[in-house]
Amino acid sequence: IGVGLVGFGLFFVLFGMLLYFDSVLLAFGNILFLSGLVFIIGFRRTFTFFFQRPKLKGTSFFLGGVVIVLMRWPLLGMLLEAYGFINLFRSFFPVAFGFLGSLANIPVLSKLLQKVGDSSSMV
Repeated sequence: IGVGLVGFGLFFVLFGMLLYFDSVLLAFGNILFLSGLVFIIGFRRTFTFFFQRPKLKGTSFFLGGVVIVLMRWPLLGMLLEAYGFINLFRSFFPVAFGFLGSLANIPVLSKLLQKVGDSSSMV
């Protein structure tokens, strides 16, 4: 249930951004994302993650952005959310990039990447 809620939340956020920052879709996506996160890791662990002392700045910007999106100022709210998201998950980015770099070691993907890299167009 949690993974589905997070997936739908990200879908609605991206769809809301594509539709020129539609505040209803963005708000719905934010609520689904946060509720999915609670379903995945639990309420107590979500609370302790967001309210650790070093992450309070990122949490305040992220949750403040959610509140501003709910107040129908979507562009400002999404900017605040993005800044808060970067501050919250700053320590996770090297792990994610390392994982993405290791995807080239998978045989099927490495052959696909070689074909894409070798193709040169004369246009």
